[in-house]
Amino acid sequence: MRKASALIITAGLVMTALTACASPGSAQASCDAGAASGPASKLVTVTGNLGSAPAVSFPTPLKSSTTQRSEIIAGSGQRVLPGQMVSVELNLYNGTTGAALQLGAFDGSTALPLALGDTTIAGLVDGLVCTRVGERVAVVMAPEDGLGVNDQLQIGATDSLVLVVDIVKAFLPRADGEEQAVANGLPAVVLDADGTPGIVLPSGDMPTGLEVGLLKKGAGEKVPADSTVVIHYTGLLWAGDTVFESTWATRSPRVAALGDLPEGLATALTGQTVGSQLVVVVPPDLGFGPETQDKVPGGSTLVYAVDILGID
Repeated sequence: MRKASALIITAGLVMTALTACASPGSAQASCDAGAASGPASKLVTVTGNLGSAPAVSFPTPLKSSTTQRSEIIAGSGQRVLPGQMVSVELNLYNGTTGAALQLGAFDGSTALPLALGDTTIAGLVDGLVCTRVGERVAVVMAPEDGLGVNDQLQIGATDSLVLVVDIVKAFLPRADGEEQAVANGLPAVVLDADGTPGIVLPSGDMPTGLEVGLLKKGAGEKVPADSTVVIHYTGLLWAGDTVFESTWATRSPRVAALGDLPEGLATALTGQTVGSQLVVVVPPDLGFGPETQDKVPGGSTLVYAVDILGID
């Protein structure tokens, strides 16, 4: 989904295929998580404006036993919450040698989606949580919070990493649409305080066709058929009433092209609006078919509770 060089930066990010927790809903005004400014991050000098590549310098070796963050340019947008998906432009350097490991264009063409949850390396999460959209920060990442030893990138066990990051965009942390009446016979969805869904199957026969219920109608843009979406979801096997996958479990929304999703789920999402929440029943022929895939037995009818958080 992204060029190989971008995947180096998100080496700790596991974007699993759709086969088979802490709350993201803390108040914007009271967000106090993430890394604090410190002597190491204050040594990173950054010049240049948002929308253009920054000039970055720092003394070497630059090392820190803690991950630190300093604001370079203040942002005026919403605060970024734990578990939220963001789009960022970034440069990455080896703090010991000063070598550039990854350089972004900072014009939008090299923006990366990052889920600030449990599947992303700790230093990125701590470095970005509670920043604001439109902000530029310098982050010095402690060795234990980073990519680990990486011979390809020539990162050693004691090397701190230096990042300069622009917060380009933040996607919704959960569906925020207006609640809708849902037809009888569809599975019910109950939500925890943080938005994590639980699916309750109805009594009666298993549906044989695609069923879609709109639980919340968002006010955002419509999802085109050829788009890439940012979604939170829980997937349940109707037979056995067991969850086979949930992005909520790792606080890590998924970025997925509709063409990479099961056909029934892609059909259900197409034309819906950002901010919406759906319950979708997918029959085997529109799901994973007759073959077993990971935790999904062949011939399974699937049930999804899906939050549409954005279009990438």
